[in-house]
Amino acid sequence: MTNRIHLYAFKAVSWLVLLSSGLNSWAQTVPSAGQKPAEATAQQASSPTAVDDGWPDLSNFIDQAYGFLPLAIPITEPAVGLGAVGALAFIDKQNPEAGAGFGRPNISVVGALATDNGSRGLILGDMRYWLDDRLQTLVGAIKTSINLDYYGTGEQGFLNKHPRSYSLDLSGAMAQAKYRIGQSQNWIGLGYILASTSATFNTPFDFPERDRSIQLGGINTTFSHDSRDNIFTPRSGNYLELSVSLFNEALGSDLKFTRLNLIGMQYFPLDAKWSFGLRESISFNYGDAPFYIQPFVLMRGVPAMRYQGEKVAQVEAELRWQFWQRFSLLGFVGAGSAVDEIRQLTQTSNVVAGGAGLRYEVAKKYGIHMGLDVAWSRDGPAAYFQVGSAWMRP
Repeated sequence: MTNRIHLYAFKAVSWLVLLSSGLNSWAQTVPSAGQKPAEATAQQASSPTAVDDGWPDLSNFIDQAYGFLPLAIPITEPAVGLGAVGALAFIDKQNPEAGAGFGRPNISVVGALATDNGSRGLILGDMRYWLDDRLQTLVGAIKTSINLDYYGTGEQGFLNKHPRSYSLDLSGAMAQAKYRIGQSQNWIGLGYILASTSATFNTPFDFPERDRSIQLGGINTTFSHDSRDNIFTPRSGNYLELSVSLFNEALGSDLKFTRLNLIGMQYFPLDAKWSFGLRESISFNYGDAPFYIQPFVLMRGVPAMRYQGEKVAQVEAELRWQFWQRFSLLGFVGAGSAVDEIRQLTQTSNVVAGGAGLRYEVAKKYGIHMGLDVAWSRDGPAAYFQVGSAWMRP
């Protein structure tokens, strides 16, 4: 769940960069009569049109966007319905000359979300770099009430065809520090998570966590490697992260369990116009974790938390073709599997999804592309407005 929260917060910041105050900048693209050269230069620096090709571009505006700015981003997640995130954020100027894996921007965000199924939430987050890019800190807080459906585990169970709706209330905070190993692209990290959770089913349903408030407290250790050429829309490089989270009474948790996550992403530039990406992940839960903390298949076209289990594996491939100027087309396909063991019986759910998307390179200096993805699975179609990669990781 915390990874999902980080993703929404990070995409909210990206949306902010692209959408805020665009009309004011657009109105200043042509210097007025009698304008001084210095004033014209300043207006050119904030122009939303690129100097090299004349296409609409927000790179110069991003360079000057110091301060909190407003943002509205749509939510199209099938599990919670249609809605939006409203946010204020601050983003530092990025160093475009930094090598792959270096020179990431500092980002802060505060926002609220709401969807048409009654889900609500507040989020706070800050990602910052210190000590000449050797130390990264990440802190965040969240308070949400999310309405979801529980499908159980396996494809043969009663709940798979007759899900039970419930409300998940979550209030929590996390803090994490990551330290770069030498001058490499490798990091080691340590963090702490504390959250209060409660699941309330809207229909009679005999379940251990029903209407029960549970406090979760645990430490998270990570090792990561990041050689991507860009965090928004990478074309080359790799991202690898191994994390182990331990929850027990000594750390402030009512339940004792362990979560292990391994995620890998590889990006290959095939030529100047074509690029290929792969994303793989494996997640395991061991111990007495509540059902809503179980891993789930997270992929375009698959509703969040629809396929859950103690063990989840998935893989997704994406091919992108920048076919004309700043426009690109992409196709993607993936498969996921969730496995659970109940009374020594193995319950398995498998799902395949795929789709296509259109992108426009809205900030060439930063390598930010945005557009729309349409995906299908056996659960039906879904649309996603994307800023940057669908696999974005800060």
